[in-house]
Amino acid sequence: MKIAFDVDVLAKQMDINTMVHQVADWGYKYIEQSPHPRINPFYKHPLFSEDCEREYRKALKETGVEISSFIVVYRWSGPTEEERQFAVRNWKRMIEIAVDMGVPVINTEFSGDPNQQEICNGMWFKSMEELLPIIEREGLRVEIQSHPYDFCELNNETCDLVKSFRSKNLGVVYSAAHTFFYDQGKGDVRSMLKYAGDELTHVLFADTFNQTLDCRYIANPPSLNARGRADVTIHQHLAMGEGDVDFAGIFETLRGMDFANKQLKKDAPKVGGDNIACVSYFGFPEKMNIQAPEARERIERELLGK
Repeated sequence: MKIAFDVDVLAKQMDINTMVHQVADWGYKYIEQSPHPRINPFYKHPLFSEDCEREYRKALKETGVEISSFIVVYRWSGPTEEERQFAVRNWKRMIEIAVDMGVPVINTEFSGDPNQQEICNGMWFKSMEELLPIIEREGLRVEIQSHPYDFCELNNETCDLVKSFRSKNLGVVYSAAHTFFYDQGKGDVRSMLKYAGDELTHVLFADTFNQTLDCRYIANPPSLNARGRADVTIHQHLAMGEGDVDFAGIFETLRGMDFANKQLKKDAPKVGGDNIACVSYFGFPEKMNIQAPEARERIERELLGK
């Protein structure tokens, strides 16, 4: 299992070289590269100039850190055909970058519109028909996560969508920070992880509050607090233990599923290599010097027995 750190919280305040060295200083061996304005910006075409690549490769070589995975967010579910076509072009370029950089995994979202679920569902399948042969040809693993404010927010439905392709090149991401959207506020992490089963290849560790409970979040007008409108969602990526997510249940279930060792026990290595456990803390860079190493140590203790 690879333990990675999502560098979103760092990329907003430092250059790539400093970012990579900071992750290494916290004891991480892997970076999950979330959308970055110089590499893979949100929704827009990937960039990654020669200068940027040179800077990144140099920092990786100096530290011994590797990129476990890229995160991309493109509107491959539309809802318009023009948006979908732009997104597919973005995907094709990002696949080239991942292959060139030796990064075996791309983590992504549906990126659709919850108010147009039917059309977004169809658009996503249309994009997959075009992209999956390329993904399989290049030997990448693409992992899908449900996300708040998407045409599909439910864990089990997302698992069914991914599993419908029966492809070893597709996996499921469980983001703990999205737990209460995944099952409409119940927070039953054990059943959702088990439902993902063998397709579960990536877990994002961060806490959040249960947005369905009264006054966990307060918004105006008051009707928004009951999430009466499909175009309002809210969640956080806090340190483990600061919110309502059942992390004891997550770790116990992952141990029962042998998540940390599953890939190593295959007769042949699975596409994309080892499963990934990624620390996905956002919003509080002033706390990271303490929280980032603590999170890594807890994952090592809970899943690797260190």
